[in-house]
Amino acid sequence: MTSALRTPSPEPRLLSKPVLAWGMWDWGSAAFNAVVTTFVFTTYLTRTPAFGGEAHVSAQLSWWISGAGVIIALLAPVTGQRADRSGRRKFWLGVNTYLVVAATAGLAFVAPEPDLLWLGLFLLAAGNIFFEFASVNYNAMLGQISTPATIGKISGFGWGLGYIAGIVLLVILYVSLIGPDVGIFGITSDNGWDVRISMLIAAAWLGLSAIPVLRVIPEAPGTAAPGAKIGILGSYKKLGRDLVGLWRDDRTTARFLIASAIFRDGLAGVFTFAGVLAVGTFGFSGGDVILFGIAANVVAGVVTIASGRLDDRFGPRTVIMAALIGLVTFGVVVFVLHDGGHTVFWIFGLGLAAFVGPAQSASRSFLARIIPPGKEGELFGLYATTGRAVSFIAPAAFGIAVTLGGAQYFGILGLILVIALGLALMIPVRLPQSVR
Repeated sequence: MTSALRTPSPEPRLLSKPVLAWGMWDWGSAAFNAVVTTFVFTTYLTRTPAFGGEAHVSAQLSWWISGAGVIIALLAPVTGQRADRSGRRKFWLGVNTYLVVAATAGLAFVAPEPDLLWLGLFLLAAGNIFFEFASVNYNAMLGQISTPATIGKISGFGWGLGYIAGIVLLVILYVSLIGPDVGIFGITSDNGWDVRISMLIAAAWLGLSAIPVLRVIPEAPGTAAPGAKIGILGSYKKLGRDLVGLWRDDRTTARFLIASAIFRDGLAGVFTFAGVLAVGTFGFSGGDVILFGIAANVVAGVVTIASGRLDDRFGPRTVIMAALIGLVTFGVVVFVLHDGGHTVFWIFGLGLAAFVGPAQSASRSFLARIIPPGKEGELFGLYATTGRAVSFIAPAAFGIAVTLGGAQYFGILGLILVIALGLALMIPVRLPQSVR
């Protein structure tokens, strides 16, 4: 297969202007990933009694996010395909990014009132949809600013920046607004203003960080012949034909999409349930969880950036396999030593964090290396779709394991099994000789 990577001129360096501009979007994405969906806004909804109680809000949240996932699964490949054909990849990256900015800023209007829960959930779901659409086009740009010799470290650099930025922004918000009784400019938690102002800061963080990639990286040429336009229905027909052809002619890519969907869901489960396990099984307080989250993201960021060089030297498959083996091993240790309290979770929990980022970054690198020219948006759209299609597996495995085991820590085994399944599915997947 012909590689999708195009050799830019001059040869891209890790700290070159195009790479830094591209990586700044990953840096800015932490505002949505860490602040909105993980540590700040979603916890504001679930812990604020005025919204209806933790169980009610959690259930509503899961339904809205699941609905967003269905929309992403249905539309991501087609939006990516149409961006490829039209040569407007950067344009749609900008449109979708600033729709995320708008949704994030809109969360500032979600005061702790029962009638405003729907607004918070709607904006969260919309933000998730547009963030995934933006990510499809952003990931598709990786081949434009890298070569086969540098793609691993550039992918790792961007992913690592996202982890580190999450910590920087969380610390800023915690110290200035959320942690103190009276924050900057006299802002307090009354009426949720500490969190609501944090949403405006997060929106500004993403909006400003997205500017460099939109100014520096050129628009990719379109793949459609002049005057050859197809509608939405035609796009789905073309997608269907491409999927049949992918399975018939390129089993490596098809099998990788399946395997990566499974293990990426397991990786997401590690972060999703880490805080729950820290509190319920290992006795962490809310403050302990924040400190652990900061440390875990620092570790993940540093190791992910470093792993990029291993990706380029030994190949992304080697990094993925090593990271997944490490996750299974450390997960088993955490399960066996669950009575060890804080010390066990700090040591081996940070070990788990060290393996998650490299697996994510090398997965992006693997796909970018094997995509045919002009298919980047479509296949990264499929990458998003396959991930969303199985996103129920890790939560279900966690819940079933807890139910069968009768204790929360059995959920660790559920996550281990999902990651182990992804590892097993990766064994027969190998890079074509032409792109090694």
